[in-house]
Amino acid sequence: MTDTDYTVGDYLLDRLAELGATEVFGVPGDFNLEFLDHVLAHDTIRWVGGANELNAGYTADGYGRLRGIAALVTTFGVGELSAANAVAGSFAEHVPVVHIVGAPSKDAQAARRVVHHSLGDGDFEHFFRMAREITCAQASLIPATATREIDRVLSEVREQKRPGYLLLATDVARFPVDPPSAPLPTYGGGTSPRALALFTAAARRLIGEHQVTVLADLLVHRLGAVDKLADLLAADTVPYATLMWGKSLLDESSPNYLGIYAGAASAEPVRRAVEEAPVLVTAGVQFTDMVSGFFSQQIDPARTIDVGPVQATVAGQVFAPIDIDAALEALTGILTDRGVSFPAVADPVAPARDAAPAPDTALTQKMLWDRVSDALTPGNVVLADQGTSFYGMAAHRLPAGVTFIGQPLWGSIGYTLPAALGAALAHRDRRIVLLIGDGAAQLTVQEIGVMAREGIAPVIIVVNNDGYTVERAIHGPAAYYNDIVTWRWQELPAALGVPDALTAHASTVGELDAALAAAAENRDRMAVIEVVVDRADVPPLLAELARAAAAANAAG
Repeated sequence: MTDTDYTVGDYLLDRLAELGATEVFGVPGDFNLEFLDHVLAHDTIRWVGGANELNAGYTADGYGRLRGIAALVTTFGVGELSAANAVAGSFAEHVPVVHIVGAPSKDAQAARRVVHHSLGDGDFEHFFRMAREITCAQASLIPATATREIDRVLSEVREQKRPGYLLLATDVARFPVDPPSAPLPTYGGGTSPRALALFTAAARRLIGEHQVTVLADLLVHRLGAVDKLADLLAADTVPYATLMWGKSLLDESSPNYLGIYAGAASAEPVRRAVEEAPVLVTAGVQFTDMVSGFFSQQIDPARTIDVGPVQATVAGQVFAPIDIDAALEALTGILTDRGVSFPAVADPVAPARDAAPAPDTALTQKMLWDRVSDALTPGNVVLADQGTSFYGMAAHRLPAGVTFIGQPLWGSIGYTLPAALGAALAHRDRRIVLLIGDGAAQLTVQEIGVMAREGIAPVIIVVNNDGYTVERAIHGPAAYYNDIVTWRWQELPAALGVPDALTAHASTVGELDAALAAAAENRDRMAVIEVVVDRADVPPLLAELARAAAAANAAG
């Protein structure tokens, strides 16, 4: 490629590659086709087309969670609005996705022409204005400032861990520019030395000679502070728990791991250990209704050190600006230097297991999730869709090296199936295990075909409980609106282009064990296991949260 051939589109792709993207997701449309030619010609980045824009957005989200950056390409209007739900979910859950929208030429926009995919009123910024509400940075690119604006938006996406929006008109995408002359500028850190010193002194006084307990959540992962938190946990005997949102953030096989904290919905030993801790450090924690037992957490601020993205709090006193890395390093130093250590935490009591059921025993939710968790191996990436799958697995301890992905804040059912494709492409060496209900799977199942095209061989467990069981648990257990059409799941992979998929139907313990064993033996083949459980069977954690949700919805 000569200098005169190098375009704004090439510049954008090179910057994405610099940030770690090797795939771009989306759906072609006439306003982005020329840009996609440059994607196909790029040395590093490859095109992965989705069945529809919403699914492509979910795929980008799953990829971005593991890779740290993702890119989504849609066409103007119809395409970008179809993807807006996925982009909003990425914004809510702090996932860095760059949404690139192919738009009509600047000439057409300036002439206010009535073109397809527009609202027909000559205003080409309707959707740009909408995007401001669900992205952290936006730019409608023009030739004179395109490269500078690309750098600005990508920098904000990288730092804020939230989506950005680039409106790329057809003529701007092909405009000649110079390649990047230097790496994308890096945020220099926002910690005030004075604030850090005051925070450290206050934290040292509060900790004293007390044992510290840690409650962590997903922002530690999003902000890249997992290693700093691990250092804190290694500085002494530090019991720790996570919220469901941050499940698998920390090693759940350690004797220091307490379990999942969910306010009043927690297992009682976990609730006491967190709420009665002499000193509690909350790291990257954001309480939401579904992860806190509908805000039933009882955390005493006077005994709490809260470490957030840009500030830290000790017993209610705020210190800012302090980056999360700096605050965690300070706390690690306090535990290391104080000369006090605590005995090892006693091995946790394993959750009660029923006697091994006979192979012909009809499956229950408990049996299902017990067996699935036992079948997981280090390196698996587990995606659990919102509903019985997510809450059924949340209370189970995962082997070290397993990553768990859910979407408990945005809670868009069907999200995890395309997200599983993105996660698999982000880490091709790790096997994906997808747990999804029958109602959720019906929304996004088309991506099974894309998985096969991309050489992805996940284990997909479809929980057939005859409809929207999570909604039945909240309201309307027998209501017609919670019913769905029955599908023949074992025939579906072949219809979607995967004739060699392993398929199984499991309604008993023996059938499930056999299906899981076959999936484990055939790592290079997609496995779709339909698991049948009673429509009224709900995991205990979900039952507790459903009661709280029903009460919240009914409150005046």
